[in-house]
Amino acid sequence: MNFKKITVAGSGVLGSQIAFQTALKGFDVSVYDITDEALAKAKELIHSLQPYYEKDIGTTAEEFEAGFRRLSFYSNLGEAVKDADLVIEAIPEVVSIKTSFYEELGKVAPDKTIFATNSSTLLPSQFAEATERPEQFIALHFANEIWKNNTAEVMRHPGTGQAVFDAVIQFAREIGMVPLPLKKEQPGYILNSLLVPLLDAAEMLLVKEVADVQTIDKTWMIATGAPMGPFAILDVVGITTAYNIVKMKADATGQEEFKKLADLLKNEYIDKGKLGRETGEGFYTYPDPEFAKPGFLK
Repeated sequence: MNFKKITVAGSGVLGSQIAFQTALKGFDVSVYDITDEALAKAKELIHSLQPYYEKDIGTTAEEFEAGFRRLSFYSNLGEAVKDADLVIEAIPEVVSIKTSFYEELGKVAPDKTIFATNSSTLLPSQFAEATERPEQFIALHFANEIWKNNTAEVMRHPGTGQAVFDAVIQFAREIGMVPLPLKKEQPGYILNSLLVPLLDAAEMLLVKEVADVQTIDKTWMIATGAPMGPFAILDVVGITTAYNIVKMKADATGQEEFKKLADLLKNEYIDKGKLGRETGEGFYTYPDPEFAKPGFLK
């Protein structure tokens, strides 16, 4: 299998990064989202990455612009995937939304197209039937800020074809990632199996009013030598994603603390437009967050 044309469905924080990183490495990339407004925002998001690419990995302005020119943008799914060899799905972490998307995608994508979900918490087997092509369906999970945190977790479900698994691992290499093959399905994959318990614990400390955001992050940073604490990480992940995950837990378990946390994230952050680093404010204010200032760890 030789991938040439890639579609990225979902143009949020990570979707935009996946699309641009793929285009930077020479692939033609179609970006799909449900509205032209979302696509306009995606273009702004991608352009905002330029100083990070220049600073972190030495991408020149000319290389960045050449990558951007390999992107095209569509609000019609059929047009976005008409020639796609691979579709990478990066839409919200909501089972019903993903299921509906795959049911529609299966109808309009060419027979050759492989589907890959970038879901950070859900399993490919949950959606394999909805795709109507389970052998051509797989999980391909990226970390945020993929140009420097260049992991690509490749996870098959029991019905994924071996050739598809091998081809996606090779594709990950070609776009500058380090492929991390998983031998079996695991909720949260490797990265989030390690990261999510940390973020959950931090959020619970906050919602129980044990300590404030700065104190929790400061504790983690000093004690482990980490460059960021859990709330700074949540700002990178995006508070909408954090809310969707917590809301799912609240609905599934009925636990009062999850409900309280979901309400906090919605009322104090999402409803006020504080979505994290992408909007310039979340738990911290950017581009000069408190945790990065001299003296924060004193």
